[in-house]
Amino acid sequence: MPSLTVNGVEIAYDDIAPAASPERTVVFLHGYASNRSEGWRRTSWYGAFERRGARVIGIDQRGHGESAKLHDPAAYAREALAADVLALLDALGVGRFDLIGYSMGTRTALQAALDAPDRVGNLVLGGVGGRFFDPPDESRAESLAAAMLADDPETIDHPLLRSFRHFADEQGEDRAALAAFARARNPAFTPDQLAGLPMPVLVVTGQRDQTAGDPEDLARAFPHGRAVSVAGCDHFSAIPHALTKAAVFDFLDGLLDDPFPPGF
Repeated sequence: MPSLTVNGVEIAYDDIAPAASPERTVVFLHGYASNRSEGWRRTSWYGAFERRGARVIGIDQRGHGESAKLHDPAAYAREALAADVLALLDALGVGRFDLIGYSMGTRTALQAALDAPDRVGNLVLGGVGGRFFDPPDESRAESLAAAMLADDPETIDHPLLRSFRHFADEQGEDRAALAAFARARNPAFTPDQLAGLPMPVLVVTGQRDQTAGDPEDLARAFPHGRAVSVAGCDHFSAIPHALTKAAVFDFLDGLLDDPFPPGF
């Protein structure tokens, strides 16, 4: 397991470089209760980009996978998560890169883009939409933490929370760390924060993803935003789907028209 200590925290990662000089470096950030292997390797994202000659870097965010497990909610400030990403890339000698986040990983990705806008060539935000701007729901966060700490997952009434708990158990995640992550107090982003980002942004969401909202509502907040809704997919099934990969590749290849011209 390759890992580096950055900002005093051990961060595990994959760094897969092609034999020839890569055309691009792509960095992957997984969702809540997931990890780099489950979120990106098993779902064939690594392989898809390797076949295109890209350098692939997948990161286990703190509290997840093989990275350090911290049990203090204060350790999971969004700025700290983004700082881990940028510090790790500095250590690996990466300058400019494309950044792909899914669900929880979109928030880290967006914070990294805000902190280092000159380094992010393209930004992909998956599994999110118009509800991205909703204020944090502290009761929901506490319910998620309680689901992670429950002795018996079958006692969890809410089906989505029960799904997250089963997923965490299947991955062997540290549930106390995940509970602390859920209890972290990170304010919602605002449209004004996103209005100055210079890079192209793709918002891609499953058509049946009721947790995300309309991807166009989020894409409009970016000067160069594009939105794709993947037919037939929910929050969990969109990430491995071939149509999601196709949308991302079309975006990176410049084949998606800008639906929100200046003054829209």
